[in-house]
Amino acid sequence: MRTVFLLVLSNLFMTTAWYWHLRYKEQSLWKVILISWLIAFIEYCLAVPANRIGSYQFSAFQLKTIQEVVSLVVFCAFAVFYLKEELKWNYIVGFVLILLAVFFVFKKW
Repeated sequence: MRTVFLLVLSNLFMTTAWYWHLRYKEQSLWKVILISWLIAFIEYCLAVPANRIGSYQFSAFQLKTIQEVVSLVVFCAFAVFYLKEELKWNYIVGFVLILLAVFFVFKKW
C-alpha cells in the first residue's frame, strides 16, 4: 500500500510538471521548462522509492501497470478540476479497457 501511496503522490507532481503551464500559455517556454523540472525533481524523489519498495512485492511489469493506472486517475482529476476539461464517454471507455489489461497483468495463470 505504501508503494501505491508514493506513486499517487509522485504522479500528482509529474502531472503538474507536465500540464500546469497549459493555463499559462503567455509564459516563455524556458521559464515553463525550468519550473517543470523543479516540480519533476520532487516526483523522482517519490517515484524511485515507490518502485524500490514495490519491487519486493511486485514484478517490474506489475509496478509499471500500477503506475499507469495511477497516472490515468490522477490525470483525469487534474484535467477536470485544474484544466477544466470535460471527461468524455470515449475517454472513460478507453480507460476501462486499460483497466481490463490490469486484470491480465495481475492474474495468476
